[in-house]
Amino acid sequence: MRPQIAALSATVWGMGRIEKASAVSAMSKQGPGSAAHSAAAASFAALLSKLDYLSESDIEDIRKAYKFADEAHLGQMRHSGAPYITHPISVAGLCAEWKLDAQALMAALMHDVLEDSGITKIEMAERFGVTVADLVDGLTKLERLEFDNREDNQAESFRKMLLAMARDVRVILIKLADRLHNMRTMGDMPRDKWGRISSETADIYAPIAHRLGLNVTYRELQDLSFRFLHPWRYQTLSKAVASARRRRNNLVERVKDEVLNGLANHNLYADVQGREKTLYSIYEKMTEKRLTFSQVSDLYGFRVILPKLADCYTSLGLLHQLYKPVPGRFKDYIAIPKLNGYQSLHTTLVGPAGINIEIQFRTTDMDVVAESGVAAHWLYKADDPTSEHSQKLGAQWVQSLLDIQQETRDAAEFWDHIKIDLFPDSVYVFTPKGKILSMPKGATLVDFAFAIHSDVGQHAVAATVNGEPAPLRSELQNGDVIEIETASMSQPNPAWLSFVQTGRARSKIRNHLKQMEEDQSRVLGERMLRQALRAEGIAQLPEDTETYTKLWEKVLRFTGNKTRDDLMADIGLGRRIASMVAKKTTALLIELGSRPDMLLITNVRFTQPTNETVSQGVLTLDGSEGATVQYAHCCSPIPGDKIVGYLGRGEGLAVHTDECPTGKRLLQRDKERFLQVEWADEPTRAFESKVLVTVDNGKGILARVAGALTSAEADITHVEMGSDRTQVELRFTVAVRHRRHLADVLRTAKRTPHVLRAQRVKPKPLS
Repeated sequence: MRPQIAALSATVWGMGRIEKASAVSAMSKQGPGSAAHSAAAASFAALLSKLDYLSESDIEDIRKAYKFADEAHLGQMRHSGAPYITHPISVAGLCAEWKLDAQALMAALMHDVLEDSGITKIEMAERFGVTVADLVDGLTKLERLEFDNREDNQAESFRKMLLAMARDVRVILIKLADRLHNMRTMGDMPRDKWGRISSETADIYAPIAHRLGLNVTYRELQDLSFRFLHPWRYQTLSKAVASARRRRNNLVERVKDEVLNGLANHNLYADVQGREKTLYSIYEKMTEKRLTFSQVSDLYGFRVILPKLADCYTSLGLLHQLYKPVPGRFKDYIAIPKLNGYQSLHTTLVGPAGINIEIQFRTTDMDVVAESGVAAHWLYKADDPTSEHSQKLGAQWVQSLLDIQQETRDAAEFWDHIKIDLFPDSVYVFTPKGKILSMPKGATLVDFAFAIHSDVGQHAVAATVNGEPAPLRSELQNGDVIEIETASMSQPNPAWLSFVQTGRARSKIRNHLKQMEEDQSRVLGERMLRQALRAEGIAQLPEDTETYTKLWEKVLRFTGNKTRDDLMADIGLGRRIASMVAKKTTALLIELGSRPDMLLITNVRFTQPTNETVSQGVLTLDGSEGATVQYAHCCSPIPGDKIVGYLGRGEGLAVHTDECPTGKRLLQRDKERFLQVEWADEPTRAFESKVLVTVDNGKGILARVAGALTSAEADITHVEMGSDRTQVELRFTVAVRHRRHLADVLRTAKRTPHVLRAQRVKPKPLS
């Protein structure tokens, strides 16, 4: 195991520099053709030296993949002048350092073949197997597809890659190796590409590497991104660190000796490794806390690797006696691991010369996982094929990708959800049964509910935190014990989207709301079509049975919909005009022998306004229609008002008062999209109306007016108050049952002391 750990820890700049140097050297000694061949051969020889953990048959398969990739990239060159094949070989070399299997190495060698050579996935599957072809396909960009803009292209590419990763995590490991080699050789790229590629690496690939526990790769990607995004700052900080290193050149060795001796005195033997903080981590700390370089005290970190778990805690106590610990800087990631499987004890101590040093304590197995994350699976399997210790590393997040994908159709929206989960500064909370859950910092009780189970989140109505009731929007705190109360009839609230933090919760809520909107649209669309058919003399909507199968097929061909439900939803959303569908349906029914009821036509058209050009029938509203019927905020109609309905394109039905200026403008512009609506005799809920109350300013006047409105059984949903010192205008939004109820509310307000006027707010008429 130890050589594997050493090899993994040494994955830094060396490989890229060696390969580039060998290629350049070969090309300088020979002609162009032979130089390219020699460089490629030298690179593949370097790869072979890393494959000693594989069988001869596996190595032979990898050699075939190399020859295939070499032929596919024949004549292609990198910006450095080296043959292009040196890049996939380098990527495969990085994968070999993680001890990935032969299939992954073959995919690494051929990861650009589908994109660059015109070879199809089927051809690759026939030669190398379906698994290898799937891996390569998951890595392939979507250059051949057309998108509206570059952002859509990128979002779709990442969706494809991440979903392939969810099925096989080797996809992302190869992709990270690919990106790491590209960043190592970024100096050969045109300077105008540095910013875009480095930003993408810092924002996306580095967080993914961190999320999967690939800490060596994560740190290097961060540093390389920093180097090419901010070259001047990188150089300045490098010089400052080098200068500090010269001043304190014996600090690391001194601390190592003191730690080793202190542990040895208690018969504890450890591997102590000292390192400086990366340039990016120093820069990040300086930026976040607005420090100068001289104010950054903890530049040095140490790792104490011990044989047994108990030794970690014992060593921690011993070093707290050797050096003074910094209060509040201790973290136990062994008892409560991070989401990516990381385990260590962290403490910050005041070392020699008053310099803060961070020390991590972990076992040998923990060190492998800490440095290689999900790649530790293959490192473990190299020695123990039966080990499943690390197979679950990152699995929780990886599996959540598939859950989010099922509810998210849009690529950009999918990527937004994923980005939320890439930066999980964790908070640890408990279920009532004592199970520990790790949640992103800032997550709320709703996020917790969806993390427990989708059904718990969708039916959540209340919660208790540490035995006390708490609002569902409350943020989680470390150590909270949380219990979620559910109700079978409860549904997600759209307002939850304004505060949830996790991608899982956000996608579940959005998917439910979309589904609910579609269901409500179908119900509304069916009601509208029934009303429109009555205006044509057809009393009943044809059922979706064998009798009317061909009729519905013809109607759907006419409208362009795939199913009857889709048609109803489109009618409810205003994408199809109910009267037009009704006329077509009536004509088809006549062909089948049905006859319109002339008495019904007469009755329906008698109720229509004289200026109505397109008869759609009368739609009755009671307030239970859901999100597909919107009561316009411009005029706030309530039962008792004369109303009209405007069928917006894809927006459902908007209800206005017949005096509303906005409604009148729409009527002039889009008359055919209006339909007659009326209130039901008994509406099922209260409706909002706006009220303006003018008062003499004085102490407690707002409370008195609000109390008067409440005493009239009006619920106040919103209030605004003017700033005038003498007379103040109070604007209330109140929920009332009907016009008579509103009149009672206004009378009650007028009887309140210091109230000068109380009136309903109506939109200004058209000029």
